[in-house]
Amino acid sequence: MQIGIDLGATKIEYILLDNNNKEIRRDRLSTPENYDNTILILADIVKKLDQDNKKFNVGICHPGAVDKTTGLIKNAHNSQWLNHKNLIKDLKKKINNNILIENDANCFCLSEAFDGSASHYETVFGIILGSGCGGGLVINKKIISGSNGLGGEWSLNQMPIENIVNLKSNKPLDFSNRIEGYLSGKSIEKRFYDKFNNKISAKEIFSLYRKKDKHAQLFIDNYKEILSRSLVLIITTIDPDAIVFGGGISNEIDFLDEIKYKTSAYINEPNLKTVFLKPKYGDSSGVRGAAILSRQNSI
Repeated sequence: MQIGIDLGATKIEYILLDNNNKEIRRDRLSTPENYDNTILILADIVKKLDQDNKKFNVGICHPGAVDKTTGLIKNAHNSQWLNHKNLIKDLKKKINNNILIENDANCFCLSEAFDGSASHYETVFGIILGSGCGGGLVINKKIISGSNGLGGEWSLNQMPIENIVNLKSNKPLDFSNRIEGYLSGKSIEKRFYDKFNNKISAKEIFSLYRKKDKHAQLFIDNYKEILSRSLVLIITTIDPDAIVFGGGISNEIDFLDEIKYKTSAYINEPNLKTVFLKPKYGDSSGVRGAAILSRQNSI
């Protein structure tokens, strides 16, 4: 059996899987906004699921990446208390299980590539469109994290292209012009407020769009263009067999066929073979991927 834990910014979900991917137990609780309590809760979860001390492998998915030189977490923008911490080292002080940690989008992609909606494809790119935005790459059912732990992090690229560089300026790149600054739930809400002076949730914006509200239709039509253009970067660089869209915002998207058509036009590839998919395991795919990761890397 394997333990999977999804360490999110607001909730911790955990699961116990048997070797046939059958769920034995699943639960979730709130995430404490400090590191010491997070370590205590993670240790308690493992002890609860491994009561007989069988030393089940533990996989943990989390925001951000791990610096492969230092072992420290970096770029956990929505969970700042994790940055510059060695999660494995500190957790090992509490439990003796074999522990592996990985970016949450990578684990989402692994789950869907392993036995989810993209299980029949060799090269799979997973996209998380939630309160934040991220990506993961899996080839032959193995996560490709890269030398810097940034494999799949397409959302860090600047968008639109004309704002990337001003050769006469030494100003740093504007983070709000990253892909994440246009496609994430938080950015949707901010940009809608800036444009229409209407402070509502991303879910409400999509609801208004489906009700044919003029402002929401204008806004979401623009969102479709930005999403389609951003996918060009993935397809022309990696050319995956399948792209799986997960996260809360992706649950609102019922126009994947239209996105594929627009992306095909931007690439000038009318017979685009890349398959656009919704996840088989929905919002629970990341925690399953963490458990599968721990099985693949068992000692």
